[in-house]
Amino acid sequence: MADDLDRRTESVWDYPRPPVVVPSHERVVVEVESHVVAETSRSLRVLETSHPPVYYLPTDAVAPGVLRPVTGTTWCEFKGSASYFDVVCASGRVIPRAAWHYPRPPAGYETLIGHVAFYPGLMDRCTVDDELVVAQPGDFYGGWITSRVTGPFKGGPGTRGW
Repeated sequence: MADDLDRRTESVWDYPRPPVVVPSHERVVVEVESHVVAETSRSLRVLETSHPPVYYLPTDAVAPGVLRPVTGTTWCEFKGSASYFDVVCASGRVIPRAAWHYPRPPAGYETLIGHVAFYPGLMDRCTVDDELVVAQPGDFYGGWITSRVTGPFKGGPGTRGW
């Protein structure tokens, strides 16, 4: 169970830029095809102005065989080069580029090493302390919207330039 500090409501417009990485003790669960593919109470939240938090889970919280590295990277001006994973389901179905990590982030973001983030909109179910997550709008950002955070959020139509 998260402590009271983790339960307060936050506006994404109060988050900093450049983003910060903060530990979370909330229970984070990622499910695909009714199977838990990742679960932890030791995640990291990346908080950035106009974005819902992105949860990064320790790789040891991910079920074996779920993550399959793929080629190609993207660049974040703060966190550096992101590498991607396909998510392999128990049935053998593959969800392309559904998770990512920063294997060599720059100074200030080293705590992200050994952690992976999932796009909640590509998973069947993601929860934070048993609350169902809504995916951040758009096809690029991976924020997790819960009742804890308020927007408006970057990612929807007309927000790319924010």
